[in-house]
Amino acid sequence: MTSMIKAQLRDKKESAATTKEHNMIKAVVYGREIPNRNLFISANDFFKLFRDVRHSMLLDLEIDQEQPVKALIGEVQVNPVNMQPVHVDFRQVRMDETVTVPVPLVYVGESAAVKALGGTLVKSLDTLEVECLPGDLPKQIEVDLSVLQTFEDMITVGSLNMPKGVSATHDPEDAIATVEAPLTEEQIKELEAADVGDVTAVKTEAEEKKEQQDKAADESEK
Repeated sequence: MTSMIKAQLRDKKESAATTKEHNMIKAVVYGREIPNRNLFISANDFFKLFRDVRHSMLLDLEIDQEQPVKALIGEVQVNPVNMQPVHVDFRQVRMDETVTVPVPLVYVGESAAVKALGGTLVKSLDTLEVECLPGDLPKQIEVDLSVLQTFEDMITVGSLNMPKGVSATHDPEDAIATVEAPLTEEQIKELEAADVGDVTAVKTEAEEKKEQQDKAADESEK
């Protein structure tokens, strides 16, 4: 599946005011077969596109009604105040050369170790870096939590059902999801005791400080 986004050539001298006035985002496209080109893209179009596809979908980037360029979304710079994109890098790709891209992990199903045994689900990864041809790039990869039946079970990179033609760059033994057992009564008591100890220590330090202040005051009166 390929999505389309349109762009306009941009003069480097154009001001930020121009960008804001026309609700545009600055962008650049680069690749082995094309020169670097500075662009404008519609902010509204990009917000919708990036929300849906992120970095993991092949795009047709159409520049001023030219023949579309096959590209992927690269670095996205955001405003630190409102977290809105302010600059986007597009990476031109060849359809016959592999690419390495982070793909979102989507957790599906229900773990018996959580539902029946009261454990806590621990997710170690939100994205998985994969290698494949651009045409085989998946939008997302599903992680089936139903295989986590006990606290000893673990979902690893190597146990995932990967799409055809797609391989993960991670170590196959890397953990993706596990379930932690609930705390025992003894562990809870130990934590409570540790908290009480911390509070007592704070009170003791405060009392010592007050005693030192009182002592200093007495000596000054003498």
